[in-house]
Amino acid sequence: MDIDPEAPGVAGVDEVGRGPLAGDVVAAAVILDPALSIVGLRDSKKLSAARREVLAEQIRERALGWALGRASVAEIDTLNILQASLLAMRRAVEALIPQPISVLVDGNRLPVWRYHAQAVVGGDGRVASIAAASILAKVQRDKELLELDSLYPGYGFAAHKGYPTAQHLEALRRLGVSPVHRRSFAPVKNLLPEAHRG
Repeated sequence: MDIDPEAPGVAGVDEVGRGPLAGDVVAAAVILDPALSIVGLRDSKKLSAARREVLAEQIRERALGWALGRASVAEIDTLNILQASLLAMRRAVEALIPQPISVLVDGNRLPVWRYHAQAVVGGDGRVASIAAASILAKVQRDKELLELDSLYPGYGFAAHKGYPTAQHLEALRRLGVSPVHRRSFAPVKNLLPEAHRG
């Protein structure tokens, strides 16, 4: 990669929640402090929930800067999930204090923005700051899905975090579409009344 991940002022960015049928997509941006190491940073999907919580606390305490960004369910349905994910990442980076000199983004697409940036495929497994961002975003989104589970009981949000598991799909058919479901996603869209007209 052209941008050195170890260079001062480089932020890592990642998002969580592209695949679920419900809830916002959440992104995080992190500028790590080279003087304060955090052991065990890796792709959030490869860590236990308990380990993510511990690392998230360390990231918040030791990073030079971190911020969260999001795109709402309404924005996902209006823009599409890819554009909403890029928007969430842009919002996370724009909220960073201090602002980054360069940005490394997980994936193969960059948001439209003013930053010197590079997309890194598999970045959450290759770049420490992107891994840190994936952990913060995952911890935040999981927390929000636990809250949605209490607001909309019966769907199982606490267990599947909005992903299209068999349990979730069965609950959708039984309970119908909630206000936090993404209506543009086929398994949800197919259950809406307008899908059966004509």
